[in-house]
Amino acid sequence: MPSPFPGMDPFIESQGFWPDFHATFINYVRERLADQLPDSYDARLDERVNFVRVQDDSIQRIRPDVSISQSDARDTGAATSGGVATLEPVTLQETIEEEVREAYIEIINREDRSLVTILEVLSPTNKNEPARGHYLTKRLAILQQPVHLVELDLLRGGRRHNFARPLPPGDYYAYVSRVEKRMGCDVYAWPLERCLPTIPVPLAKPDPDVLLDLQAVFSLTYDRGRYQRAIDYGQPLTPTLDEQSRQWAESLLHNG
Repeated sequence: MPSPFPGMDPFIESQGFWPDFHATFINYVRERLADQLPDSYDARLDERVNFVRVQDDSIQRIRPDVSISQSDARDTGAATSGGVATLEPVTLQETIEEEVREAYIEIINREDRSLVTILEVLSPTNKNEPARGHYLTKRLAILQQPVHLVELDLLRGGRRHNFARPLPPGDYYAYVSRVEKRMGCDVYAWPLERCLPTIPVPLAKPDPDVLLDLQAVFSLTYDRGRYQRAIDYGQPLTPTLDEQSRQWAESLLHNG
């Protein structure tokens, strides 16, 4: 069944389905690009591994089963006659590193195996610290190479990219940074109420751009993921919507 929303479904982000959606969506993007690319190109999936620190107050602390206390304790903690001075432990929060794997697409020239374009679908780890800093460092390294970069931000939460001028208003964004236009980035912005756009994916000159229909990829991903039967559309959204968008969404879901 199709999503009740005309474009991106914000409940996928809100209800924790993003990792599954990301993996499926990026694979269908690769398939769609492969069907359209000239024979001189390949579209390949690659993967990076991020280690994200997770601090959770629910982690059970380990304390000693037997506690030995000093019968005549003094502030100095020194031994007293007939007693043994002890130190009380300080319980600190555990720091755990969680392994997060994220796939992205590389478009490669088949003749010399050179990298032409990278396509990223941003994830919550890309948009929040501490992993955001690592992603931005890798992004800058890409922008210093003769490689096109296409980034899709289909998340309402997290931090946006920073540019010299403010981003145009929107709930979702696509960024297309071309080698021949490196000091500028083409930004595509659209609200929740609109369908996902068709965006250009640049190739090596003189080959023309490939047009990527994001709405078609999203619809296929949503249908194959069977999110309609998994999402509880009666739950509140996170991040919350402004009043106008909230009323629109409630009307849409109610009438649907």
